[in-house]
Amino acid sequence: MIITEILARNSRMYKNEVALIERTFEKKNRKEITWDEFYKESNRLANALIKNGVKKGDKIVQLMTNCIEWLPIYFGILNTSGLAVPLNFRFDSEKISLCTQVAEAKIFIFGEEFIERIARIKSIIRTTVKIWVFTGNKDKCPDYAITYKDFIKFEKSDDLKNINLRIEDDAAIYFTSGTTGVPKAVLLTHRNLEHACYVENRHHNQTHEDIFLCIPPLYHTGAKMHWFGSFIVGGKGIILKGVKPQWILETISEEQATIVWLLVPWAHDILISIENKKLDLSKYKLNQWRLMHIGAQPVPPSLIEKWKKYFPNHEYDTNYGLTESTGPGCVHLGIKNYDKIGAIGVSGFDWECRIVDDKGNQLPGGETGELIIKGPGIMKEYYKNPGATKKTLKHGWLYTGDIARYDIAGFIWLVDRKKDVIICGGENIFPVEIEHFFMGHTKIKDIAVIGLPDVRLGEIPAGIISLKPGMDLTEKEIIEFGKGLPRYKQLKKIIFGDVPRNPTGKIEKPKIRRIYAKDNRKDIKKLLK
Repeated sequence: MIITEILARNSRMYKNEVALIERTFEKKNRKEITWDEFYKESNRLANALIKNGVKKGDKIVQLMTNCIEWLPIYFGILNTSGLAVPLNFRFDSEKISLCTQVAEAKIFIFGEEFIERIARIKSIIRTTVKIWVFTGNKDKCPDYAITYKDFIKFEKSDDLKNINLRIEDDAAIYFTSGTTGVPKAVLLTHRNLEHACYVENRHHNQTHEDIFLCIPPLYHTGAKMHWFGSFIVGGKGIILKGVKPQWILETISEEQATIVWLLVPWAHDILISIENKKLDLSKYKLNQWRLMHIGAQPVPPSLIEKWKKYFPNHEYDTNYGLTESTGPGCVHLGIKNYDKIGAIGVSGFDWECRIVDDKGNQLPGGETGELIIKGPGIMKEYYKNPGATKKTLKHGWLYTGDIARYDIAGFIWLVDRKKDVIICGGENIFPVEIEHFFMGHTKIKDIAVIGLPDVRLGEIPAGIISLKPGMDLTEKEIIEFGKGLPRYKQLKKIIFGDVPRNPTGKIEKPKIRRIYAKDNRKDIKKLLK
């Protein structure tokens, strides 16, 4: 079933029930809309877009921060048989311009946070974009744009203009997070989006009574596709604007959320706040909270062990996925496999997985190789990039670029990104293994391990370490703690500083390398003189 049809069905079955809630703590705001309001709002936008010339296959950029209007706008775009192009709200002007031009977007829908960034590039992308729709306050609307309310105000809400939408049709273009370089345009179909609904629901058993708390950015496949599991059964969703530990727990308590998907940094922040007595769990109603799951990055086992200390009754799960696999779920730990914490799991519902060598040959258990996946969620292609598509899609399999291994029970353990492997004196070192080890230290909040150039060894492992608030830790103490690792994996350089992460929680290693590798090369040049 096409997901726009699921929305129409939810409107019929759960007409006056609340579909979405938005909470903004800084402004103390709370909004909500019913399934019927959600459906009608998306129809109004679809009709307005079609009236303004949107045809099948046209692309519409959506550049917005999380808000209650985000999903109705997304579904409105899909209802036209055009393609939604959600952009990362942290993209700078240059990346916004690049993505808009690659997608050949005809209409650009944006919030007031982006006025200045768009002003820098408007003249560059005006040959592509014909209409600008502004979702912010009317008094801040630029003179080249029309307000969202004015754009849709004369449109009918109960029916859609005649469109020919099929499950095989293109649905959206998502740009990768860019942690390994320039973002690539991932083309997804309506079949991909439909499959994400079934995968997520099968993995986490959402019912109509479950209440899903959505905190990550909606432009990313991870956030929406986790919500899709509740969407397909008409479950209520909460959009939280802000990630402070107190706000998260207050929302769970007051809205009686049952499912919460957290990124690793947010889970750490909650635990730190509990340990520092800034959060008193007895003040919140949390008994209904049944599932906490984490994705988007490797999860340190020490984090979950500590989590279970404070939340012993929580089911825990983690999912692995990529934008190219329509988000999470191609590999799935499973809520019953607590004894396998650290692994990313087994093949998800309707997915196949293999671990292969450089020639594509399947490897036996225990050997490390590249993880490849196959299933209905695999992207159609990298849009307008046949070279990258050919490297990634081979004989129906998606080559993930991640290094993994099977254990004796058939569970997959993620070792590291192929591009992040450090070669030190001929030995392959996987940064994730070192990061997991050091996250077991009680004073360390976060760590990123990268390879730095070295005259003798080629590369050495260096750790950028962020401490928990109020904690002191010396380089000597870190070196001593690191002796629990094999000698060749021990950190050769320690740097105290913040660990930059993107909105989905992934460490921005290219950014870290640009900062610290440059400094290290200067040191090498001095040695060579």
